[in-house]
Amino acid sequence: MKKRCVITGLGIICPVGNDLEESWNSIISGKTGLAKVTTFSTEGCYADLGGEVFCDNLPAPEYDRSARLCIKAAEEALHDADLNSEERSQAGVIVGSCIGGAVSIDEYMTAQKEGAENDSRIPNMAASSIANHTAAYLNLNGVTANIVNACAAGTMSIAYACDLIRSGEGDIFLAGGTDPFSSLAFAGFHALHALSEECCSPFNHSHGITLGEGSGILVVEEYEHAVARGAKIYAEVAGYGVNSDAYHITAPDPSGQGQMDVIRRALGSAEIEPSDISYVNAHGTGTPKNDEAEFLSLHTIFDGTDVSISSTKSMTGHCLGAAGAVEAVFTVKAVSENVLPPTIGYTEEDRLALPEKAGNLDFVVNESRNKEIAYAMSNSFAFGGTNASIIFSKDKHETEDGKKDKVYITGYGKIMSDAEQAVDQVAGVTLDMKDFTERGVKLGIFRKLDKFGQLQLVSGIDAFNSAGIQVTEENERRIGTIIGTSAGPVTEVSNFQKNIVDKGCTAGSAFTFPNTVYNAAGGHFSIFTGTKGYCATVANGTQAGLQSVAYACDVLGKGNEDIMLASGTDEGSDMVSYFYSHSKINGCRILGEGSSTVVLETGSSADKRQAHKYAEVAGYALTHSSGTNAYTETDAMEAAVVKALANAGMEAGQIDRIYAVTNNHEQGKNEIGVLEKHFPGKTIVDPREQTGDCRAASANAIIVDAAKAIDASEIGTALTVSYGCGSYTAIVLK
Repeated sequence: MKKRCVITGLGIICPVGNDLEESWNSIISGKTGLAKVTTFSTEGCYADLGGEVFCDNLPAPEYDRSARLCIKAAEEALHDADLNSEERSQAGVIVGSCIGGAVSIDEYMTAQKEGAENDSRIPNMAASSIANHTAAYLNLNGVTANIVNACAAGTMSIAYACDLIRSGEGDIFLAGGTDPFSSLAFAGFHALHALSEECCSPFNHSHGITLGEGSGILVVEEYEHAVARGAKIYAEVAGYGVNSDAYHITAPDPSGQGQMDVIRRALGSAEIEPSDISYVNAHGTGTPKNDEAEFLSLHTIFDGTDVSISSTKSMTGHCLGAAGAVEAVFTVKAVSENVLPPTIGYTEEDRLALPEKAGNLDFVVNESRNKEIAYAMSNSFAFGGTNASIIFSKDKHETEDGKKDKVYITGYGKIMSDAEQAVDQVAGVTLDMKDFTERGVKLGIFRKLDKFGQLQLVSGIDAFNSAGIQVTEENERRIGTIIGTSAGPVTEVSNFQKNIVDKGCTAGSAFTFPNTVYNAAGGHFSIFTGTKGYCATVANGTQAGLQSVAYACDVLGKGNEDIMLASGTDEGSDMVSYFYSHSKINGCRILGEGSSTVVLETGSSADKRQAHKYAEVAGYALTHSSGTNAYTETDAMEAAVVKALANAGMEAGQIDRIYAVTNNHEQGKNEIGVLEKHFPGKTIVDPREQTGDCRAASANAIIVDAAKAIDASEIGTALTVSYGCGSYTAIVLK
């Protein structure tokens, strides 16, 4: 049987309340949190409404607002779960976000414009900082990750926490999402003309969204662990699904096929039927295209069942990367208390018109209702085409654990800067239209890509070609991608924000805004290749490029996918160089850029395709140190190496070569010391001497280099290990 994952703690801060009790009471009372925006000026904008959080005691003022909201919700969730100090210290943090540290970017650029910039804000700008800052503030030392798949990120974070529990990476995780109310998001959706002039009215008037902010955090715990400590259990995570539309970067597939597929994936994961679902907390944004596609999906899946449906966004607004987590909290409460939250804003005339659209589906409007809820589903559909669906159950829910297959590297692609070509300590990759036409990319696609997306597309296409993969209707849903990045689309985000700071919220560009979300590169790749499997982007410092490989192996272990592409991508530019030099993140290394991708494939799929196997992924491990107690980062690195070897069933003496991307500062010497202690006399290879520091791309490139060396019979085994944001990933190849 699969390890069971249960919810033992809840924490939330959102436009309808600063804690769980206030928020839930507001939701079941049909109280709105939407009002005129006060955070920044909306002068000249056609819409001026939002769901803002007003809280006088947000913790950690030294961090970005996204992290502060997250910490507030996490503190409540920890208290609710009644974890002791030792249990807390072992907990991991998986946080979803759409816009990351956008508020810090706004604050920095506004201060810069006024001649008072503060470089201490720079480390808060990347989404990579959120989980790390949360872990540091709360002294949590379990595995961390920031899932940055826009509006599906909060839901995906809960699912990933379950995957990590089932793969043995921890017993307790704080999982959810966070996003602040920001001028970047407001200006972007304003430019797309996607905002509603009135409060959003999902499945009703469908004129547009109203943005919100907040954080929802759930304590996800292994069932036996929870029972052993006498924890209260709200609900069980019965199943979940993640996929890609591969249709459009901002619009859903109007056929609803991607949404229907992800709902069916969740049902299949839970091993239940649509008729078992009592309640669906719908994505329900209030835009015409989203509501129309979701109506179609819900009708197709649930017509003829006893399901009840509502959208709590009608009260909270769309909280972006926090949305799925905020809605998961409400869905868990619905299950535990047998209460259906409403969709508010329906007039009597609207209610009379509803049956024409809803048919026999039970839409809960204006007032909450009591209903016995055995299973409840929460859905999230995002920019980049990412879809996520999760199911919570009231009672004990057991599912079978499928037989694990071996995982092989069957292809790779790599495009990296050359350190010898560096100018002023910065090395770049030059790409032109020819680089794309040679790979079958048309001009129309090329023009939609920023540099981050260009790098990812090139390495991904090369990896596909290297592995000899042909995407067909038969396999398109069984091929997925995990992209790791340290800083994401820095240049696009910074330029977009600077324009808003200089000219106001009406100056947002509808053309460039989609590329400000971290998962846009993954979305463009899925659209170009037609791959519709699991699609995620993880931002977690340099090691995210290696963590993506471990993440992809976990996805393959679930059995929905046969092939996963795992990447590391980070761009370089004048803007990136400026931020890195001012924050001294890069130490004395040359700053590079690039993208590296490996194709990971189950043994049965590789054998069926007669694919070339470069190396086998024998074992892997992830660790983290919050840096606030006796468990140091050096300890965390050592633990990752030892655990990866154990999972591979190997001894240190069996490793022939080490490939390592270590810290750029003094800590890096300690990390090398750990490797030399465990592997005396072994060669330690660091690709950054040739490429410059390409961050997540460097971390992924070491696994490409190790697999090539094994394939060439230079070595028989290799250990790859990388650092980033207090986290370590170690992977053993043979």
